[in-house]
Amino acid sequence: MRPSAVQLDVATYGESLALLVADQVGAFEDVEKYTRRLAGAETNVAIGLARLGLKVGWLSRVGDDSFGRFICKRVAQEGVDVSRVVTDAQYRTAIQLKARAVDGADPAIEYYRKGSAASHLSPADFDPDYFGAARHLHATGIAPALSASTMALAHHALDFMRARGKSISFDPNLRPMLWPSQQVMAQQLNALAAKADWVLPGLSEGKILTGYTEPADIAAFYLDRGVSLVVVKLGEQGAYYRSAQGEGVVPGVPVRQVVDTVGAGDGFAVGLISGLLEGLPIEQAVRRGNRIGAFAIQVVGDMEGLPTRSELEAASRAD
Repeated sequence: MRPSAVQLDVATYGESLALLVADQVGAFEDVEKYTRRLAGAETNVAIGLARLGLKVGWLSRVGDDSFGRFICKRVAQEGVDVSRVVTDAQYRTAIQLKARAVDGADPAIEYYRKGSAASHLSPADFDPDYFGAARHLHATGIAPALSASTMALAHHALDFMRARGKSISFDPNLRPMLWPSQQVMAQQLNALAAKADWVLPGLSEGKILTGYTEPADIAAFYLDRGVSLVVVKLGEQGAYYRSAQGEGVVPGVPVRQVVDTVGAGDGFAVGLISGLLEGLPIEQAVRRGNRIGAFAIQVVGDMEGLPTRSELEAASRAD
């Protein structure tokens, strides 16, 4: 039997991958040694929120293999509840390769995820008592891209939480290689975004999804569809936010050296979501998002740089 539902601040769902990061610069075929880590936008956010003291739960499927056991163990060690992660005896855990980044550039990535255990997630895996016990749902555009059943799960989860008055954040996290076309990607993800309260596209993502080039127009596109807050991430320039209460630009946080850009957007989501759930004004929550995004890009790994509450407070006091 499953454990009874626990009270959660945030629930999320999606695929986590075993991440193999190159230990040296060069093409994958020339690299001899890799370090095993963890990848997955939803688990990055879940771990970041847990490090700040929030109670977080994660739904997924992993293979009955060493990588699946590694993922569950690693996520649980971070304080995230994994009681709704299903071990799938038929399908394997996904794997990702990441090259060593140079001079702050985005690293090359290769995925081995087609037909993975998580791609077989479906509404049947959704536990209404578990999700109903959460204050907030965080969703991304990655999970629904994996298969028809994960798309059905995405709509089911957002509809369920919306009907119960829970807040919902949606980060598009575009992965064009998972979609049949850019047009289909935009249509499907915009339909999901319209069911959320807070939508968090990067500027380039917003251009693709809406056809607009200015942050204000991208935000208006989603506000016109019922979203209450849109935050457009602007990279080192910070972030633009807009809601019915107002708009503004919050400058980025300078860093000494960009080591690994992967996970910056997830770090931003951690800051924004935690801030808003704690009742911070929008501008302050966006500022926290910028700060945690800056933490994330200064170390190797997708989530290793995400701060604890004490580290975040120390950095804020240093301003």
